[in-house]
Amino acid sequence: MSEMTDRDLLNMAREAAKNAYVPYSRFPVGAALECADGTVFTGCNVENSALGSTICAERTAIVKAVSEGYRHFVRMAIYGEGENYCMPCGACRQVMQEFAGEDDMEILCTRSGGRYVSYKLSKLMPYPFEM
Repeated sequence: MSEMTDRDLLNMAREAAKNAYVPYSRFPVGAALECADGTVFTGCNVENSALGSTICAERTAIVKAVSEGYRHFVRMAIYGEGENYCMPCGACRQVMQEFAGEDDMEILCTRSGGRYVSYKLSKLMPYPFEM
C-alpha cells in the first residue's frame, strides 16, 4: 500500500482547491488522485458561464493523469468546505469507474473542519454504465 497517508492526500486536495475558478457557485473544490504507482495528480473545479461547460475537480485530476499516460487509479481525495461531505457528482463517479480497474477505488470526502469519510467507489456507484 502507499506510504502516503489519507491526510497527506487530503492536504494536496485542499491546496488544489486554492486554484479553483468559482465565480458562480463560490464553492471551491480540490481533488488529489493517487495512481497505482503512487504518482498523484491534482485538480480543481473550473466554472463557466455556460454551466454545462463547467468541469469538476475530480474530472480535472483524472484528465490530467490520463493525458500523461496513467490509466489505473487507486484513491482520490476530494476537498470542499461545506456542512455536508463533498461527494463526487454522478458524472465524476462514472469517469472514476472507467479507470478504477479491478480494484475498488477508495474515495475520501471532506467537510468543514477537516473531517472526512472514506467510501469504496462501488458503494458510491453500484451500477455503473459499462460496455
